[in-house]
Amino acid sequence: MSRIFTISVASVYPHYVTKVEKKGRTVAELHQVIEWLTGFDEAALDAHLAAETTFEDFFASAELNPNASLITGSVCGIKVQDIEDPLMQKVRYLDKLVDELAKGKAMEKVLRG
Repeated sequence: MSRIFTISVASVYPHYVTKVEKKGRTVAELHQVIEWLTGFDEAALDAHLAAETTFEDFFASAELNPNASLITGSVCGIKVQDIEDPLMQKVRYLDKLVDELAKGKAMEKVLRG
């Protein structure tokens, strides 16, 4: 089991916020991306952050967007579409979406619209 699975989403979330804000994007846009991927609205996301839910439990209770498989490309030199472990792939999907948001991609493209 990868260590990331047992880390709380709340401990990584501030890094997501910093990354997108540093590039001129907003927390609202970050939440929109997270909701698109997981189905968690702002209240549900806040509850997971407050409960310090692990990535494993976070994605276990998520309803992954049916278009998530359209997320392709590399994160840390690994192609997300080639990751075999389903949980690791979901974590990397989130990383990839945050990266795309921070890089200034249009929201429509980030959300595979």
